[in-house]
Amino acid sequence: MTNHWIDIRNSDCILIMGSNAASNHPISFKYVTEAQKRGAKLISVDPRFTQTSAKADIYAPLRSGTDIAFLGGMINYILDKKLYNEEYVKNYTNAPFIVGKDYSFKNGLFSGYRKNPPASVTAGGYDKSKWAFELDNNGVPKMDRNLSNSRCVFQLLKKHYSRYNTKLVSKITGTPEQDLLTVYKTYAATGAKGKAGTSMYAMGWTQHTVGVQNIRTMAIIQLLLGNMGVAGGGINALRGESNVQGSTDHCLLWHIWPGYLKTPRSSDDTLDAYLKRWTPASKDPMSANWWQNTPKYMVSLLKSYFGDKATKENEFGYQWMPKVDDGKDYSWLTLFDEMYKGTFKGFMAWGQNPACSGSNANKNRKAMAKLDWMVNVNIFDNETGSFWRGPGMNPSTIKTEVFMLPCCVSVEKEGSITNSGRWMQWRYQGPKPLGNSLSDGHIIMQLGHKIKELYKKQGALPEPILNLKWDYETHGHFDSHKVAKEINGYFHEDVEIQGVLYKKGTLVPNFTKLQADGSTSSANWLYCNSYTEKGNMAARKGLEDAPNKIGLYPDFAWCWPLNRRIIYNRASVDPKGQPYDTQDWVIRWTGNKWIGDVPDGGWPPLQNLDGTLNPKSKYPFIMRKHGYGQIFGPGLTDGPFPEHYEPLECPVETNYMNPKQKISPVAPVYLTEADLTTEGTCDPRFPYVCSTYRVTEHWQTGLMTRPQPWLLELQPQVFVEMSEELSKLRGIKNGERVMVSSARGTLECTAIVTQRFKPFKIGGTIVHEVGVPWHFGWRWPEKGTEDSINLLTPPTGDPNTRIPETKAFMVNITKL
Repeated sequence: MTNHWIDIRNSDCILIMGSNAASNHPISFKYVTEAQKRGAKLISVDPRFTQTSAKADIYAPLRSGTDIAFLGGMINYILDKKLYNEEYVKNYTNAPFIVGKDYSFKNGLFSGYRKNPPASVTAGGYDKSKWAFELDNNGVPKMDRNLSNSRCVFQLLKKHYSRYNTKLVSKITGTPEQDLLTVYKTYAATGAKGKAGTSMYAMGWTQHTVGVQNIRTMAIIQLLLGNMGVAGGGINALRGESNVQGSTDHCLLWHIWPGYLKTPRSSDDTLDAYLKRWTPASKDPMSANWWQNTPKYMVSLLKSYFGDKATKENEFGYQWMPKVDDGKDYSWLTLFDEMYKGTFKGFMAWGQNPACSGSNANKNRKAMAKLDWMVNVNIFDNETGSFWRGPGMNPSTIKTEVFMLPCCVSVEKEGSITNSGRWMQWRYQGPKPLGNSLSDGHIIMQLGHKIKELYKKQGALPEPILNLKWDYETHGHFDSHKVAKEINGYFHEDVEIQGVLYKKGTLVPNFTKLQADGSTSSANWLYCNSYTEKGNMAARKGLEDAPNKIGLYPDFAWCWPLNRRIIYNRASVDPKGQPYDTQDWVIRWTGNKWIGDVPDGGWPPLQNLDGTLNPKSKYPFIMRKHGYGQIFGPGLTDGPFPEHYEPLECPVETNYMNPKQKISPVAPVYLTEADLTTEGTCDPRFPYVCSTYRVTEHWQTGLMTRPQPWLLELQPQVFVEMSEELSKLRGIKNGERVMVSSARGTLECTAIVTQRFKPFKIGGTIVHEVGVPWHFGWRWPEKGTEDSINLLTPPTGDPNTRIPETKAFMVNITKL
């Protein structure tokens, strides 16, 4: 998330798409309504007329899975009407870059496509070298600042999206042309000087086979309009839980280590080999290329893990860390696929409920039956811990031994959360843990001690375990302050930096002081500055705003990186350092320093007052190798430009945008006998589009809410929401019990007939869509007949992240 909750109020136009923020993120919506009071327009684009839509100034319906077509039409509109911020696009994006002659796009495929062998999880892949930029003799990308070269990114963008006219977009999305034009005109107006538009999205964008590219399309729009780095702008991800951002920052996902360092591959057989592969090198002296600091962050991470045991002689313990096999995927979908195949014996289900939360949940439940053991760490028993006695299971045939470790809830423990806006906030313990439940930290510490004891006696390769630094307790109890300090990092030697002596054992003030020689540690470089010798920054409660009065509140909590509230904020000013928005400005150059928010680097502006280039400056997009915002993104698995592909299961016979390529050519599709799908066909057995969503009254899979009688009274049953037109077609009345089915399973639901869904007209055909909340399961209430909609969701996901495609799949509905 580039901005933060309070900043939403500074926006002139808010596009909520892939989210029902009013229902599911009410705190964020507080600032949406504040923006509306100040004159902002709210646009809601959703298959269903949601609570957000009811508060919107403009509502536009669209069929699930067609977001790229919708947004691609906006790109075409902005370019055709010349509504882009030309100065911003020329100076701050890679629009002027010249793309090599090997790049092309034809028949729905980018250049470099190669098919995989039959029975592969993905049908094919791309050779991304075909999308490379042309470089000059110094190794710097060639540019055409006039944006006229036929192979510059800007011209390629215009060519690519020229196909996305409103007539074709409407044919794909089902959105009436006039609604498209109203949205495009309203949002594109934020490209004017002094205006700002923002985007708010959630799982409605990510849970698709084109999930990453959905967000990329919006990023392109924001770069064209100059909405990145500004107050009231950016792209804002609405997380589904209070610490999702923090979990991601600290490497919840397999492909990253803390602070978004790359996970080593098996071919990275030495630390030097790892650093050579993953430390980008830019030949442009004006590119900050911040990832060139990877050696400092990696070595400091290893020092945090192994302390004094990590020395230069043993590569700071690099060989003690696990590596992933080259070319192999370890994502959620793949883990359960391998579990189903019997690849591994044990599973720790920590704070999760995959028997209900995972796509194609029937497969997940069958997979757990093939384990030798499973540990379920949670506050209550759930469908995962009791999978062996669930629907369709015969306990006498299941060998899996299940251990339940009761864990206390958030209010019973002290520590930090990092919210969607990257604000790290300290929470204090309320009541003590009930019964024999323990905090996550206490369980982890005790587990670590037991494992160390075992490895002292026996075990292959004991060094990683025995050398692991494991001293985060006080009086035998987990100490969150010790961990927070470890995350920030320490000096392990007396170090002099720019004339200042930092003493051994003191906390590192910020990540610019981290070193690559083993003299510093930090368990997450992004959080280096969060707990310093000045104290716990996350616990601050200062309520005074910054001088620019845009809601930064720099002394309340702490925000990564370096307490910067809006990232890429040096793109909020013109090349001479003066803000594009003189009223809601983020930073400003005074002539010798920046004021306002913490600048994204302290270098002076790009240009001197006379318009000449300042060689001491750096381009504003400092995390990008070349320093520019990426309209053309050659690093993604599925293409440098977003392209519309149909979901794996869809209601149309062809992709109207690309008749020769219906679905993403690189999307993973799992192929066991439990992975049934209607891929590539319009199966008449399953004629209706289905999407999952959330309701306010329940939380995630319902583990914390379904056992509560007052919440269960408000939302007692899993339901399928349908239009009045579909209810008449199927002869179903409101409140009747129905069976929803897909190629993978069935789910008994209560029918809810509303006007919130309307039929779509797609290519001359009427298409119906329904929705089912995903909070339910069989475990609670005790004697219920409810279960999870994920019994029906498909075995596919995004090729970059492998997040499952649960927002667009095909079902049937029959009355019971």
